[in-house]
Amino acid sequence: MNVRVVTISATFGAGGATVGPMVARALGLPFLDRAIPEIVAGEIGCTLEEALAHDGRAERGLGRILAGAARLPTVAMGAMEVYLPDRTIVPPEEFVEHTEQIITRTADSGGGVLLGRGAAVVLADRPDALHVRLDGPRERRLLLAASEMPGGGSGAPERDVERMLDDNDRARTAYVKHFYGADPADPRLYHLVIDTTRLPVPAAADLVVGAARAC
Repeated sequence: MNVRVVTISATFGAGGATVGPMVARALGLPFLDRAIPEIVAGEIGCTLEEALAHDGRAERGLGRILAGAARLPTVAMGAMEVYLPDRTIVPPEEFVEHTEQIITRTADSGGGVLLGRGAAVVLADRPDALHVRLDGPRERRLLLAASEMPGGGSGAPERDVERMLDDNDRARTAYVKHFYGADPADPRLYHLVIDTTRLPVPAAADLVVGAARAC
């Protein structure tokens, strides 16, 4: 198998956190998602909470900042405004720089399956990387996200799930647009785009694994 790195970009409700580990197990590669901000925090000597403040996938990170921190400085990105955290804690650029180093180090040291954090852009020129996008229509992603909540969605009001989806999608898009000037929804960034609201998770994972083994 020539592919040793699989990057997965996933919108909220598209099953990235489920497909990713399945692909990693099938290919015998490590899976990196939640571990990345922990490693960054250790390397730059800040708390995990401070590192998460700049992490595009953190529940308490950019999604929360984008949702309503109007008191924070703003940076214009096209037609949208992005609220960035107070730079007196940890500069966002420092977090991103270390995140990129971890992504590249993982690729250089045997590979892995990487979820989010603009990895498809960071590793765009690597011939041993397969770049995958998981997405689907918003309404179907809402249904899937609600069904995965405790109690099968009955414990979370529909409006709360909708807010989580919008905040997370906005945060992940803002992260890639702000730091890399790219749109994570652009299919040209990926070798494979899958609508995981139509395909069962195991089938989606099989497609990714098959593509990796075919390359």
